[in-house]
Amino acid sequence: MIKYALACDHDHAFEGWFGSSSDYDDQAARGLLECPLCASKTVRKQIMAPAVAGTKARKAAPEPSAQMREMMMTAMGEVRRQVEENFDYVGDRFAKEARDIHDGKSEDRGIYGEASPKEVKALIEDGVQVAPLPPAAPKKTDVN
Repeated sequence: MIKYALACDHDHAFEGWFGSSSDYDDQAARGLLECPLCASKTVRKQIMAPAVAGTKARKAAPEPSAQMREMMMTAMGEVRRQVEENFDYVGDRFAKEARDIHDGKSEDRGIYGEASPKEVKALIEDGVQVAPLPPAAPKKTDVN
């Protein structure tokens, strides 16, 4: 896995995780990348320093502000909503269906469902592009 710092044409900064640098290139070329804040499809890599572990003690990253946390939760909720509204739910057949789509045995489309950690690991090792769906926001009746 490789993490890229990304930005859209409105200068919204976000991160993206890819199986390899060629996965990023492929998704970018096919117009599959989208800003989670404004849905812009014009996404580019940003300059970033490599994260290399050293021998010096590292300070913990600062906690995100309440506003940043709220923005992240809103963006994750929007991602989940888009998937639920536009992708096919395949339940516990996710691993098999994802592999069939990857192998050209099933129609190329967006799907979501459930898979065990073992199934997800096997999919990733075989080059099938998968990503976890952000969790659903808790219901207001479930929180204090």
